Amino acid sequence: MIDFKEVFTASMILFAVINIIGSTPVVVSIKEKVGKIESEKATLVAMIIMIGFLFVGEEILNLVGIDINSFAVAGAIVIFFIALEMVLGVTMFQGEEPETASIVPIAFPIIAGAGTLTTLLSLRAEYHLVNIILAIMINSLFVYIILKSANRIERILGKNGIGIIKKVFGIILLSISVKLFSSNISLII
Repeated sequence: MIDFKEVFTASMILFAVINIIGSTPVVVSIKEKVGKIESEKATLVAMIIMIGFLFVGEEILNLVGIDINSFAVAGAIVIFFIALEMVLGVTMFQGEEPETASIVPIAFPIIAGAGTLTTLLSLRAEYHLVNIILAIMINSLFVYIILKSANRIERILGKNGIGIIKKVFGIILLSISVKLFSSNISLII
């Protein structure tokens, strides 16, 4: 049963967690390194990961003996290194092929990262599956539009603008990774 209030609320929660607008400098930075981002592929893979994880995520993690907190800590570490790259200007994802870069790190962990996946498990406890799936699809459409507009955003902001935004969002991304790490590491130890 479709409940538009649930769809809207779940969409807004996912929008905040995915934070594709905040990730635009990361996307532009990766695009500069690899030449292009396959927007369709990245969006589709992220959507499949999110919907798949919604149904079988907890079972898969339990099957391999990983709890959700360990998964979140691992995602925080990946996000931490992406953020360090943005802030310090060091290259860690060099040599990535455009096809690979569209999936890692764009689809996972930037779009469908540990924060998004753990949020989906939380939403599953509160909302009907169909409403969460619709929220995922709405967010995927928005992600696609932003990924497709990366060139235009880059042109509008210019190299200096992208550089400044990259540093600022790198610090924000570092903060998110530290928060994700600290809020989950205590539950593991």
